[in-house]
Amino acid sequence: MRIGAKLVDQGMNGTSVGHMNHSRVGYINRVIRKKRCTRRIKRPRALPFSMALQDLFLACRDIFKGPGTVPSPEDVQRLCRVLDKMRPEDVGLSQDLQFFQPKSATKGTPRVTNTTIYKCDNFSLCMFFLPSAGVIPLHNHPGMTVFSKLLLGSMHIKSYDWVDPHHLSNGSTTTPSNLKLAKVKADGVFTAPCNSSVLYPTTGGNIHAFTAIKPCAILDVLGPPYSQEDGRDCSYYRDTPYTTHAALNGDTIRTNEDDGERYGWLEEVDMPENSRMDPIEYLGPQVIDCGR
Repeated sequence: MRIGAKLVDQGMNGTSVGHMNHSRVGYINRVIRKKRCTRRIKRPRALPFSMALQDLFLACRDIFKGPGTVPSPEDVQRLCRVLDKMRPEDVGLSQDLQFFQPKSATKGTPRVTNTTIYKCDNFSLCMFFLPSAGVIPLHNHPGMTVFSKLLLGSMHIKSYDWVDPHHLSNGSTTTPSNLKLAKVKADGVFTAPCNSSVLYPTTGGNIHAFTAIKPCAILDVLGPPYSQEDGRDCSYYRDTPYTTHAALNGDTIRTNEDDGERYGWLEEVDMPENSRMDPIEYLGPQVIDCGR
């Protein structure tokens, strides 16, 4: 099947696809045949271009200054304005792709897929594809500022921030069983189109988990990216409601009961099996890194 400059599905297993595996997303260009020409002329394939994606890249290059820095409030607003205008088509996606259709349910444990659009020392642009019931388990972003934009689908997001030890009667947020207290930042369903969200190194829901209700595509901007060598490795957690273990060490939270705040105990765990993702090649519009 030939499709003129349109999107087609490809498999999430990192190989070339077809419609058997409802995962990978890419482009295919129409093959143009000239009836009266006996000689074939090979021309380089024109890569798709998105001005919105290029604007995002340029904003990130200006805003992210490297490890140990956090964008200013003005820069955060600037990047959010750019991200809020992003559409699925700006990164080569479409609601019509088979992956995003209800009938594309997968058998067994749904696998999450990810792809990298651009990466440097200061920031990275990447996307995550979650089939229905797909999960990105509770994990953190050490020393990172992360902007997220839900481009397609619907998902449940739960996020936490660590509690300041001064909020506890004995000044400790850790129990003898290595449970550490965290405050719930978000716990609800988000459906595209919606505005972007931001998390910071210590606030904004730095520890979060995603569960897809419908097939989803998320565009993430991470500044700086994960780096095990630089101490920004990803840690995973299991959460337990605060009320279950509130009496473990006699701590009480200094806050009004009617303020609506919720808490949980988090325990660091080994990498869960459902955290493993299938990387795929990004075949959508490209960014142009022309230097400064």
